[in-house]
Amino acid sequence: MHIDAIRARLAELMPAVRRDLEDLVRIESVSADPARAGEVQRSAEAVRDLFAAEGFDAEILSADGGAPAVVATKPGPPGSRTVLLYAHHDVQPENDPAEWDSPPFEPTERGDRLYARGAADDKAGIAAHLAAVRILGDELPVGVTVFIEGEEEVGSDSLPAFLETYQERLEADVIVIADSGNWDIGVPALTTSLRGLVRADVEVRTLTHAVHSGMWGGLVPDALIALSRVVASLHDDAGNVAVAGLHAGPAADVDYPEERLRAESGAIEGLHWIGSGSAVERLWTKPSLSITGLDAPKVDGASNTLVPSARAKISMRIAPGDTTENALACLRAHLEQHVPWGAELTLTVVDTGEATQIDATGPAYDVAREAFRQAWDGTAPVDMGVGGSIPFIAAFLEAFPEASVLVTGVEDPDTRAHGANEGLHLAEFERVCVAETLLLTNL
Repeated sequence: MHIDAIRARLAELMPAVRRDLEDLVRIESVSADPARAGEVQRSAEAVRDLFAAEGFDAEILSADGGAPAVVATKPGPPGSRTVLLYAHHDVQPENDPAEWDSPPFEPTERGDRLYARGAADDKAGIAAHLAAVRILGDELPVGVTVFIEGEEEVGSDSLPAFLETYQERLEADVIVIADSGNWDIGVPALTTSLRGLVRADVEVRTLTHAVHSGMWGGLVPDALIALSRVVASLHDDAGNVAVAGLHAGPAADVDYPEERLRAESGAIEGLHWIGSGSAVERLWTKPSLSITGLDAPKVDGASNTLVPSARAKISMRIAPGDTTENALACLRAHLEQHVPWGAELTLTVVDTGEATQIDATGPAYDVAREAFRQAWDGTAPVDMGVGGSIPFIAAFLEAFPEASVLVTGVEDPDTRAHGANEGLHLAEFERVCVAETLLLTNL
């Protein structure tokens, strides 16, 4: 199918695709909220019905007590390849609705974007798959399996069991994972590396109970000071992660201009960057470590006592080429070495996710790059790293080692996924739909 015909057909179909996307967005499928489990189920049913209406054999499945997922299949011509299209229908919590400029579950168009929770991450991924199969209709040149997961935003805990249970249904030559993004508005990308994740809670205890700071201060260390010294040891003076034994590697030669870094990160004026190496190395292929939460008495109303225990949540991103097992061992050894004054330290692992490095070479990747180039009017795609983590990609690579895994998506640097005012850039969304249709055609 020629690109001009694809664009013309998409123009006809886009109003309906847009309505379907908006209807999905209105379903509050927050997988982290047990009270909205019914909404997650309703979301799965809506996705199943959309693909069933396109002639797919679609059903809702789960494994190991996991959230409902949709698997839909439509065969291609005899002897044709099979392509698996992945997205997820669960979304992040909306958090404080007051931070939104419009209701979080009511899709609202402002300027060149559609704003709502899940409008981009990742119900637009579902809509892009839907658009591509609608454009091709009964002339699908390949077999297509659609897999729409229901628990990606809570860690995909049951995904390994799901892939094992339904492996025969999900077998494919090419897997398209639509849960990443593009380099910029007007510049497409294939995601070829992602950092892994180790999250842990570290608690430091110095006392069995609080005691008077005047009576005991100067002799007995309080837990907050002890925890502060532990936290301060995690970076060197330049801001590099000081945990010994972690892997780091080179990144692609991609320019990330200073003004763009500041605009997209929200950095305050005059803020200095931490770490060493190029910007993309620090963001994609070196470890990072952040403190994302603290348990300690609030300043307002704090009593004049020595705090007996304090706790911090550590979020460590590990570089491609490292393993969570190694990273956790290195972190544990570092913390135990740096806890001061004989304080008691407890490390509790919250969750982990492996890093991913994709060898993006071969015929399927060549076809994908050409599809992107055409859809973006001659702009070649960037091979992009991502500093965040999508641990389930490693599960796909392990379950289907012979398949070519393409990590794509609809997001852009100002999508604000997981934050307030998440928005889908509508023109970029149309380019994604064109590119996926070309990909299916040319495979």
